[in-house]
Amino acid sequence: MKVHHLNCATFRPPLVAGGLVAHCLLIETDQGLVLVDTGFGTNEVINPKATIDGLSRKLLKPVLDITETAISHVEKRGYTADDVRHVLLTHLDLDHAGGLRDFPKATVHVLDTELEAATNARSTKERARYPKAQRDGVKFETHKAEGEDWFGFQAVKNIAGLPEEVLMVPLIGHTRGHTGIAVKSDDGWLLHAGDAYFYRGEVETPPSNIFALKLTAKQTETIREQRLSNVERLRELKASGEAEVFCAHDPVELARLA
Repeated sequence: MKVHHLNCATFRPPLVAGGLVAHCLLIETDQGLVLVDTGFGTNEVINPKATIDGLSRKLLKPVLDITETAISHVEKRGYTADDVRHVLLTHLDLDHAGGLRDFPKATVHVLDTELEAATNARSTKERARYPKAQRDGVKFETHKAEGEDWFGFQAVKNIAGLPEEVLMVPLIGHTRGHTGIAVKSDDGWLLHAGDAYFYRGEVETPPSNIFALKLTAKQTETIREQRLSNVERLRELKASGEAEVFCAHDPVELARLA
C-alpha cells in the first residue's frame, strides 16, 4: 500500500520552536482511499469561531490555510472527496476530526468509548473538546478495544472491509477512546500514535521533553496512568526498530517521513 504523510494544519503556539503540525495519513488501497485523521477542515478555515474555541485560537494560534486541509491534499493528487471510503480517527478532538464534514460519504471508524465520550461528556473538559457541529451528518462505525497482541500492544484489531495491514491499536489515556493506527506500508510497519505523546523526545532513549508540550499533554489527558504507560511501550517499540513510531504534532517526525 502507498502511504502519503500529510500536514493538515499548522500551529504557532508560543514557547514551541518550529510550531506544531497535524500529521495525517492518506493511504491508497484496493478498497479506495483511507484517511488517518483529518486535521482541520474547510469549515474551520472559513469560519473558525464556529467550532474552535477562543482559548484554543489564542494558545495554539492555528494558521488555518485552506491548502493544508485534507480535502485539498486529496484533490491535489487527482482524487475527489468521494474517493475517500474510510476515515480512521485516533480520536475526536477537533484538530484530528475537523475535516470529517468534507468527506460525507466516508465511513468514519472510532473506538466506541471515544464516540461515547463525545456524545455523553462526563466533564467540562470533554464538553469543550468535542463540538457537536463537527459530527453532523457523519457516518460512524464504532469498534471495541479488543483483539490480538501486536508487538506487545493488546486488543489490536483489523477493520472489516479494509486490508489486514491496517490495524487499530488502542492507546487509551489522552482521551477515553484514543487509539493508534498501524499501517504496513511498502517500507514496513508505521504506527500513528495520535496524541499519545506530543514531542519526539518522549519516545527516545533517554527520553526528553519540552516544558510547554509536557504541560499540554498533562492538561489534555483524561487517564494519566494509561497515557504514561503507553508512552513507555511506544518507546520500547521505537527502540526495537519493528515499527516507525510517530505522533500527530511533531513537525520533525513529519518532515522525516513525508
